[in-house]
Amino acid sequence: MTYAIIALVVLLVVVLYLLLARKPKEAEAPEPSRIEQPKRPAAEPAAPRREAAPKAAPEPQAQAHPTMPSAPPVAAPQTIAPETAVSEAPAAPVRDVAGLRKGLAKARGQSGFLGRLASLFAGKKEIDPTIADRIEEILLSSDVGVATTRATLERIREGLDKHELSSPQALWDALRAEATRILSLRGGKIAVTHRPTVVFMVGVNGVGKTTSIGKLATKLKAEGKSVLLAAGDTFRAAAVQQLEVWGRRVGCEVIKGKEGSDPGAVIFDAIQKAKQTGADVVLADTAGRLQTKTPLMDELRKIAKTMQKAMDGAPHETLLVLDATNGQNATSQARMFQEAIPLSGIVLTKLDGTAKGGVILGICDELKIPVRYVGIGERAEDLREFVVDEFVEALFGASAEETAAA
Repeated sequence: MTYAIIALVVLLVVVLYLLLARKPKEAEAPEPSRIEQPKRPAAEPAAPRREAAPKAAPEPQAQAHPTMPSAPPVAAPQTIAPETAVSEAPAAPVRDVAGLRKGLAKARGQSGFLGRLASLFAGKKEIDPTIADRIEEILLSSDVGVATTRATLERIREGLDKHELSSPQALWDALRAEATRILSLRGGKIAVTHRPTVVFMVGVNGVGKTTSIGKLATKLKAEGKSVLLAAGDTFRAAAVQQLEVWGRRVGCEVIKGKEGSDPGAVIFDAIQKAKQTGADVVLADTAGRLQTKTPLMDELRKIAKTMQKAMDGAPHETLLVLDATNGQNATSQARMFQEAIPLSGIVLTKLDGTAKGGVILGICDELKIPVRYVGIGERAEDLREFVVDEFVEALFGASAEETAAA
């Protein structure tokens, strides 16, 4: 009986064990199915991850880098460098030595100032002992002036005596250096330092004063300056009309008075108008007058005082217009105008019309008045800012054709 009970208990334990052991297996059986089902959804998002990866596209982005280094040179260096080059490139056209040389063709010709000097050296290897005397003759006959010629020849003879100028080329270079020294007086274009900057234009009849004002106005307007013209030549109706023509052509207002009115009053009104409108420059014309006529020269002094009343410091520039074809008479004019009023510069017109041209050396050397502009033709652009190196090169330097022929 006891053994039967024990056996029954053991049997029950075994049955319970089997039941319990079976339930976990059944529980584990659906578990794999539940796990596999989530894996399928998990596998589905995996595809989007693989699709999203190309969007990030690290490899294609890496291929784009080689183009990026080329971008900065285009955007920065290559853009700035051409602009810098362009700003400096016009220096050659502005410093148009060939054009100036063409305008000085008569002075450079065989019968001209420089042509005759050049003929002394042509084809020679040694210096002729009499060459200094022949240079002196050419300088005097080319309107260089006695004082300037004498001073120049003293330096030349000193160099010859010291055997420093033992070759034609050395002597030619010495003449060129002497011209550079004489002309280096801080000339060049007027400086617009005040608003308005008042420019007083004076000179004798027929030198091209009104025309020079028109050309100068054209240059200043091209530089972006606003210009007002004062018709101070109240004695010639034609002068006022000529100035008005230039005013319409260039786009400048012209202040004028009645014929025979006080020129000082006209210029006074012009300065006042320029101050009101904010004009940069006033170019004041005056009647031509002979330097020997004292009352007319006194009138210039009165006009200058009236300009001073209109604006402190005016006139800021007083330019004497001279005709280069007048030769030594131009030097005489400059001397007497300078005695009447302080001159700040010279405008030398019609240089293209003379074979002499040496007057520019005499004026600069004797009177120490710098040259502001030179005229070498009829066009507005033929009024050239005077640049010493450019001018000397145009006179003394060989052209491309001459160099090729040599």
